[in-house]
Amino acid sequence: MSKKGDIAVIGADLRQIYMINNLYEKGYTVYTYGINNDLITDKIRKTSSLHEAISRSNILICPIPFSKNNKDIAFLNLYEDKNVKHFMEGLNSNHILFAGLIPDYLSSYCNRNKIVCYDFMKMNDVAILNAIATAEGTIAEAIKRSLINLHGSRCLVLGFGRCAQILASKLKAFDADICVSARTKDACALATAYGYFGILLDKLDQDLDSFDFVFNTIPAMVLARDKLEKLSPHVTIIDIASSPGGIDYSASESLNLNASLCLGLPGIYSPKSSGEILADVVENILIERSGEFETK
Repeated sequence: MSKKGDIAVIGADLRQIYMINNLYEKGYTVYTYGINNDLITDKIRKTSSLHEAISRSNILICPIPFSKNNKDIAFLNLYEDKNVKHFMEGLNSNHILFAGLIPDYLSSYCNRNKIVCYDFMKMNDVAILNAIATAEGTIAEAIKRSLINLHGSRCLVLGFGRCAQILASKLKAFDADICVSARTKDACALATAYGYFGILLDKLDQDLDSFDFVFNTIPAMVLARDKLEKLSPHVTIIDIASSPGGIDYSASESLNLNASLCLGLPGIYSPKSSGEILADVVENILIERSGEFETK
């Protein structure tokens, strides 16, 4: 055991690969299960089973999302003990769980059994920094998928939450003309205060054909066929809302529109930065809880 303690990482995407290396550099002993990647330093210790990984440390870090099908741990497709039920059977009240998008049934189980769990996607600091990576990745996707410059283009941003605000700001830096459409008058007023044109979603039908780019951040059906039909045939639509997104993709395909659902952008475009953010968050929480560890 290192001076800082042991951490077990179970399953991982590329950003968590960098997180693992960063945690090792910070002085932790890191055990992994179900992770094979040449980027991982050879100092990391592999375990041969889910049970061994869980028993190696009381600090467990699982994937983002924790599960893609609500029954198996993500990124453990090739492993027989991938089932969440096996994972839950190995937990005890000494464990601290970190993961992203933790299913409600697992959160409830942890609460009932006094197991501390932290959901990365519910942490404000992670969400804010993650939104930066998402915005940059969104712009990269837009540039890659379009035949025109962002500079001087007309951009429609649907929603004005944290991620949309950062995205609009970065699009503005490209000298794009920004329109924000949101559900509430307050959000539209805030967009106006930032220097964008704000319009309520239910008033959006006019001038839809004038936009070169449409960026959706709202996890609900906001671009159904009736609105898609009003868009320019040359528009580029980038949807970054949680699956299944906010666009009628069957309709967009039949209309031959350039529409893409782009998920997991931080892990694609800035895995190293995202991994370092996760490592810092984990360490900060462990430092805050260090007094508790010493009393156990």
